[in-house]
Amino acid sequence: MKVFAIIPSGGSGSRMNNLLPKQYIRINGKEIIAYTLEVFQKCDLIDEIIISANKDYFDLLLTIKNNYSFSKISKIVEGGEERQHSVFNALKSINAKNDDLIVVHDAVRPLLSIGILTNAIDTTKRSGSAVVAVKAKDTLIKGTDSVLSYIDRQDVYYAQTPQVFRYKILLEAMNKAEKENFIGTDESMLAYRAGHKVDIVSGSSLNFKITNEEDLLIFEKMTQKS
Repeated sequence: MKVFAIIPSGGSGSRMNNLLPKQYIRINGKEIIAYTLEVFQKCDLIDEIIISANKDYFDLLLTIKNNYSFSKISKIVEGGEERQHSVFNALKSINAKNDDLIVVHDAVRPLLSIGILTNAIDTTKRSGSAVVAVKAKDTLIKGTDSVLSYIDRQDVYYAQTPQVFRYKILLEAMNKAEKENFIGTDESMLAYRAGHKVDIVSGSSLNFKITNEEDLLIFEKMTQKS
């Protein structure tokens, strides 16, 4: 059994007011995506890494690969209009067997622990599909300018990545979504929609997604060397 990691890296970074997509911004002298890739390079369970990205950044990604000796990066493929298309392009580019595992992880979740990654992979070996998620702790409110209702947080989770699937399951789910012109928010939604059970693996609040300037500032402070 092989384990492939797909890192979709096609985001434009429009919410960051920065000409450079956020995954390529250097924090403390290192690109955000390099922090992310380092986790997968170090994890003994990962065999190959495939990155899907805008063609304009292929050269930069090759430079990052060489600078940090990311030997597990086997392919850099062109991304698509949506994240889902980028993941699908990467999935179709690999030569995998039905029971091989596919790990999908956001390029801008750089603080993933190897422990969580390993747990997600081990869970998928047993069950076929897994999503890393954290249980909701705060009061959940539905509304716009004022409160319309409160949502019971008892069984509510915030989905994160990595999300891990047997190759056959993810390919089937993505083919179904493409055929029906359905765009999901993540891969676990597609697998669930295709009729597959998706196990929940405990995540961490440290495994946050960098989406805005505040997130960037938090990450910068967390990675500063004393």
